[in-house]
Amino acid sequence: MGVFRGNAPARIDDKGRLKVPNTFRSVLESKYGRELFLTSLSGEFVRIYPMPVWLEIEQKLGSMPSTHPSRVRFLDRVNYFGQAAELDGQGRVIIPVRLREAATMAGDVDILGQVTWLDVWNHERFLTKIQREPYTEDDARRLSEFGI
Repeated sequence: MGVFRGNAPARIDDKGRLKVPNTFRSVLESKYGRELFLTSLSGEFVRIYPMPVWLEIEQKLGSMPSTHPSRVRFLDRVNYFGQAAELDGQGRVIIPVRLREAATMAGDVDILGQVTWLDVWNHERFLTKIQREPYTEDDARRLSEFGI
């Protein structure tokens, strides 16, 4: 069973397209197809959900009360930044303008596998993030509770 793991450098072209590297593209197309949902909660980065994964999330959201404050905040953000998209024949996807601008999607980016989805970060912004948010002993303890 294919999962998204590891990191692959990529570039955003002058038309706002991301060419998904083959290592991720093969898993995406063989397991999920070409339909995607691109979004973000913070606007700091782009989250690429294969559409079947996103539909599972929507189904879970549908089981929550529509007025639940966390559900409302989540949907406000993912819909503000979100847009359905599709990989073209060359494995490219257009990053929506609003999301591209918020997440500074231009030039060099890093694509990180997150098991069932991909996160795309501006390279410099990601380096700043990992320096700002170090992996701690507490993180190690919490992960050990899950056998990791």
